Amino acid sequence: MRTDPSADATMPRALTELLDKQAIHELIHAYANAADRRDHARMRQLYHPDAIDEHGRFSAGPARDFIDRLPQMQADMLILQHHITTVNLKLDGDRAEGEVYVIAFHKIDDGQGGVDMLVHGRYLDKYEKRGGVWKFSHRVIVADWLYPAEPSRVDLDHPFLAGAHIGHPGPDDPSYAFFTFLRRGHR
Repeated sequence: MRTDPSADATMPRALTELLDKQAIHELIHAYANAADRRDHARMRQLYHPDAIDEHGRFSAGPARDFIDRLPQMQADMLILQHHITTVNLKLDGDRAEGEVYVIAFHKIDDGQGGVDMLVHGRYLDKYEKRGGVWKFSHRVIVADWLYPAEPSRVDLDHPFLAGAHIGHPGPDDPSYAFFTFLRRGHR
């Protein structure tokens, strides 16, 4: 784990705030990676033990319960990608709030060629720094629009992709064989 940069009383406040915001940005992106790679061990590390997650019909309570249900919720998701765009953060000591824009793509196996769901929304987040580490304390998903395609238009066999590495939602993703530092299960 990182040491707490704000523990150094000589560090200028603006620098401490910048480091805290960077840590929160890394947390937000770690969430997207953990969700897309189905790395539930890593996902657990991103929330405080008493955190809340409100994910529509999927979750409205303790984040640990949401994470426990993720394998079942993701079972039919062949592709899952979260793209983080605009991030608005406001710090107040060891607490912060953020509005995080996300575009999430889901290819779902419906047994009939699949369904594509392109969702644009926002995460309304509350973060807390405890023990020098920023984590989610409350996350709410807000949907702004959805673009469905039935049947799926995804074509991973298209000649344009010939020879390319193809992503996978779990531990077989090419990134895990490639990276040394971005290991599965680690923040």
